[in-house]
Amino acid sequence: MLIDTHTHIYLKDFDKDRQQVIDECLNLKVSKLLLPNIDSNTINDVINLCKAYEGICFPMVGLHPCSVNENYQEELDKLIPYINNLNPIAIGEIGIDLYWNKTTLTEQIEAFKEQIIWAKKHELPIVIHARDSYQEIFNVLDEMNDDKLKGVFHCFSSNIDDANHIIAYGGFKLGIGGVVTFKNAGLDKTLTHISLDNLVLETDSPYLTPAPYRGKRNKSSYIPLIAEKLSEIYTVDFTEIAKITTNNAKEVFNL
Repeated sequence: MLIDTHTHIYLKDFDKDRQQVIDECLNLKVSKLLLPNIDSNTINDVINLCKAYEGICFPMVGLHPCSVNENYQEELDKLIPYINNLNPIAIGEIGIDLYWNKTTLTEQIEAFKEQIIWAKKHELPIVIHARDSYQEIFNVLDEMNDDKLKGVFHCFSSNIDDANHIIAYGGFKLGIGGVVTFKNAGLDKTLTHISLDNLVLETDSPYLTPAPYRGKRNKSSYIPLIAEKLSEIYTVDFTEIAKITTNNAKEVFNL
């Protein structure tokens, strides 16, 4: 069994063939799809899909850092009731993104901190979006991390120092997706220094499609391509990659 710990299959990109994509997943034993939210405009799409595919799709509640602006508190207030009513598996995706917009850094930090408090209160993991922002995220987690906090650094693609910093927190895994298959990304070299026990699989579909389909729409049925690449990097059987990463995901998300 395989788990895609991060897919946006609820987006319009899949409106024409969502059932087909899910069937492909099940045929390839990608049996669980974890759905990070973006903002108040997407939460109902997440909910509806999880209801339609109960036991396959699982919801998260969170405000994506790229959706954070001056009215972020209003957005957070809209999402809070869903935590109580929806029984989500995580708070996500949350974090800091300084690739698209550096002007909202203060608001992004405040939104990130508030959602970490949610996670602790409800004993839920967090799924962290970190783009050009590892140090800023570390500054927050160094202050707020404790034995109640765990989660995933989504789309990990940084260096060994950042990986070790994350692992040292004790409760966090690295989300490994299509980037690991990119020829010049260098992530494969970083992973040779990291135990498989610290990894979970993800696609971030429809984004970050793995080779050989790079440039096309990503989908959760490509999870085996990522597992195959890890099998090559770690020189262990595909079945062992599947077993370890699935167990890691079950542990983090209480599946």
